[in-house]
This record gives sequence, structure tokens and C-alpha cells, in this order.
Amino acid sequence: MRYVDLPSVIHSPRIASVDALRGLNMFWIMGFDGAMVALAQMSEGKGPLVHAAGGFLGTQFQHVAWEGLRFYDLIFPLFVFLTGVSVVLSLPRLVEREGRAKAHLRVLRRSLLLYVLGLIAYGGISGHWGDIRLLGVLQRIALCYFFTALMFLNFNLRGLAAAVVVLLVGYWALLTFVPVPGIGAGSYGADANLANWIDYNYLPGRLWDVTRDPEGMLSTLPAVGTCLFGVFAGLLLRDDRVGEQQKTLWLIGGGCLLVLVGYLWALQFPVIKAIWTSSFVLVTAGYSAIMLALMHQIIDVWQWRRWATVFLWVGANALALYFLNDVINFWSIAARLVGGDFSSLLDRVIAQGAGGFVINLTALILAVMLAGFLYRHKIFIRV
Repeated sequence: MRYVDLPSVIHSPRIASVDALRGLNMFWIMGFDGAMVALAQMSEGKGPLVHAAGGFLGTQFQHVAWEGLRFYDLIFPLFVFLTGVSVVLSLPRLVEREGRAKAHLRVLRRSLLLYVLGLIAYGGISGHWGDIRLLGVLQRIALCYFFTALMFLNFNLRGLAAAVVVLLVGYWALLTFVPVPGIGAGSYGADANLANWIDYNYLPGRLWDVTRDPEGMLSTLPAVGTCLFGVFAGLLLRDDRVGEQQKTLWLIGGGCLLVLVGYLWALQFPVIKAIWTSSFVLVTAGYSAIMLALMHQIIDVWQWRRWATVFLWVGANALALYFLNDVINFWSIAARLVGGDFSSLLDRVIAQGAGGFVINLTALILAVMLAGFLYRHKIFIRV
């Protein structure tokens, strides 16, 4: 069973809004997040309005402790969502150029390479075998890309929709009805749910949160669902039968519907990023679709692109920049340039937190400079 509309998406031009949104998403984790937290610190004692605004921004750029959703919790699922969009943008051309069999091999090779880069990003084998983090952010992207790409190559639209239902409902059923030893069934609390229990007992190596891992084994299933929602968005963007303005409206409408259904489901199955609950998938996929719609309207429909130039630079090499940020750490380089006594001086002269704000802003500038250099020299690092 092959994807029935594959030929209709082969010759469409590259969609700038997707690259720009991917680049904007990377901004939050290359220094802008830390800058917002520092800005919140700077706003303390500056009057009730400024203090409240700064505190709100600082809170939104930190992960929620367990249940609930903040802006910072959208960053990773948006990246997974855009990975699904990219599957639609790249694989049809690959099938046309090299054939379906070689496309399968390319998917496997790309997934393995991305997975290995994830291992290296978390320290590789620099320590003991038990210190290796087998599952992490890049590893999850690799797994989501692998399974989503295989389904895209071999399923039709109805099959892809059925896969999403099976993944989300199946995951809900597992966490709701399968009893956790010593706890029972239907618990979604930290260290008291099936996903955490499986990771603690069966996931080798280092767990990110010591007793559990937010990118664990079982929670990878609904994460694939997030990637598949990106595929649906990509298919809409590539559909020549739908007008560009209508695509924006469909993305907004579909996104609002997903958010509504997700929060309704959350009344029983809470929105929890750490175990990637099915309600979390729906809510974040909905918000991702809405953000994509806004970027599509501004960049692809209205052709307002100049403001997004920097985001296009970053989006063109997003995975490479993420990997480099983990390995060489732009913040550490920035701290060597504007940290130490200079940072302390800013804290004293301007406000507490000003030094951290400048360090994080410098880290972001360094990352953007590298992205611009790569883009201008047409160096696009693909994995």
C-alpha cells in the first residue's frame, strides 16, 4: 500500500515558511531562553507591572514541573512536528530521483547517523558504559523520522490517519489500564506511571532525570504521532488543489480543533510533556499548526520575507546547530567573551541578571553568525 498522492507533491518549490519556523524555534534554545530568564531576574523590584511582565516571561521560558504546558514546552514537539513536514518536502523528490528502495535505505542511513550524533551530543563513550544516554532529543528525532518516513513511503492517507489513532489511543490505553507494579493502573504521576516504570527497569544507560527519562522508550510511540501530524500539515502545504490562503485557514482551523480536543482529553489524560501524553500530542500539534499557518501567511502568501532572513539562516542548518550547541556550547564561548568580572559589573551597574542576559544574547549572536556564514557559502549540513 503506497501513498496515493505521491506524484502530486514532487515538483513543488521549497517552502520558506517551514525553514523560517524551524529557525525561529531554534532561537529559543540557543540563548533566547536564558536571556528571557535573565530579563525576568532584571525586572525584580522594578514596579508591579514590569515585575509581573518579567516574571511571566521568565516562567514561560522554563519547563513546567510535571503537568501543564508553558511556551518552552512547545519547542521540542514543534521540532518533531516540522520533521514530519520535512518528510513530505524531501522524500517524494528522493523517490523520483533514486527509486523507492533507495529511499528506504536513505531513511535508514539518515536515522542511524542522527541517532549516533545524539549519542555523541550527550557525551558518547567518554565515561563508563552505564553513563551513555541511549535516548535523548536527537535520538527521539531520529526514531520519529525513521518510523514516520517508513509509513509515509508505504501507507496511503487513510493508513497514516489510522496510525495516529492507534498510537495515541494505544498509548492512552497502556498507561490507563496496564497496572504498574506496586502502584496499580491509571496513574500518571511522576515515577508512578507505566512509561517511567519501563524506563527505570529496562532502559540501559543514564536516565536524564535519574529515575526516569523524558525521551524514554514507551513515550516515543506518541512522539511518532506528533511527527505524523506534521506530515498531514506538509501534505496540505504541497497540495496544488488548495489555494495558499485556504491552506492558512485550514491549518488554523485544524490547529484550533486539535487544541480543543487535546484539552478535553486532558480532563482524563493530563497534558504532560515528560511522558508525552496523547493530550500533549494533540495540544502541541495544534499550536504547531497554528504557528505554521501564521508563518505561511506572512512569508509564503504575503511574501514578507526580509524580516525572517536570520531565521532562514538558522533553519537551513537547524540540526547541525543543535548538535554543535550541545558539543561546543555557544553559551560557554560567550561566557569567555563577556562573562566573569564583566558580567558581575553589569549586574551591579544595571540590574541583577544583566550579566546573564548579555552572555545569553552573545551566545545567540555567535550561533546566528555561524548560521549566516554557512548559508551565504551554501554549506548545508544534512544528516
